[in-house]
Amino acid sequence: MKKVILVGLLLSVLSTSLAQNNMKGNNNFAIVLHGGAGTILKQNMTPELEKQYMDKMNEALQKGYDTLSKGGKSNDAVVVAIMVLEDSPLFNAGKGSVFTADGKNEMDASIMDGKTLKSGAVAGVRKIKNPITAAKCVLEKSEHVMMVGTGAEKFAKKCKCEMADSSYFFEEKRFIQLQKIKESEKTELDHGSSKPIDVEFNDKKFGTVGVVALDKEGNLAAGTSTGGMTNKKYGRVGDAPIIGAGTYANNKTCGVSCTGHGEYFIRAVVAYDVSALMEYKGYSVEKAANEVINEKLKKMGGEGGLIAMDAKGNITMPFNTPGMYRAFKKSDGTSGNFIYK
Repeated sequence: MKKVILVGLLLSVLSTSLAQNNMKGNNNFAIVLHGGAGTILKQNMTPELEKQYMDKMNEALQKGYDTLSKGGKSNDAVVVAIMVLEDSPLFNAGKGSVFTADGKNEMDASIMDGKTLKSGAVAGVRKIKNPITAAKCVLEKSEHVMMVGTGAEKFAKKCKCEMADSSYFFEEKRFIQLQKIKESEKTELDHGSSKPIDVEFNDKKFGTVGVVALDKEGNLAAGTSTGGMTNKKYGRVGDAPIIGAGTYANNKTCGVSCTGHGEYFIRAVVAYDVSALMEYKGYSVEKAANEVINEKLKKMGGEGGLIAMDAKGNITMPFNTPGMYRAFKKSDGTSGNFIYK
């Protein structure tokens, strides 16, 4: 009889221990974000502006983290965090979007679900207040992956995404940037140069925002949003809304969001390449991301960075520029908020 009781007690202890371990595993969640990379130097930043960037990143990070801590999905955490950044004029996304050559704001965004590999993206939109919400609607409520321009806006209205007039996106400092580039462009032409002017590239500032999240169920999601490049022409679209280039998520490997000179990120299929190195070569997320950003991309002449996280919550944030706005927070209590190298 005593043996039966002892065995019963032992099984009870083991069952409790397993349950606690499972609960602990389910509580392994994390979020990481970026607000753009480039020549971001401390000597060019006032203490007041630096604090504004840090505070806004912390706000976005906390919104996403709170969603995860309450058992929310990684997709939802990505959206709420990116919306905070889109609503801030500090970042080149949503309200802070730069101007095209014709004085308009054209925005792109994408999101990917690591569990199902379902994706949604919008490009060249001008009237959606938070493009990331429209990208999520494409993922959840359509059979397509990407919608563009007025078609995307029509679908966003159908999904009850909040719309905004062009005046909402007008930011004077962004408009001044456009005028300065146009003046430079005119000067170049006057001197007989046919070299194209690319303000974001010349200024070495790539203002995309992005988030990767891991929820309590172990599912990854990644999202990216941008206003593109100042003075861009002909409906140019960069890497941000392109699945595999600027955004990728797969529970088997990692979630990735990129920021940089989009043409290079498209050519190198950067986001997917990180995942592929992990899946086919067995690289860690850190090793894979570092090889893509600091070796492959750099050899091509591409500048920028990315954030990535694997299904265990391991985070990496490599970049080959002097700075990148970035922050992370994990359920184990670790967190960080950075700007410079």
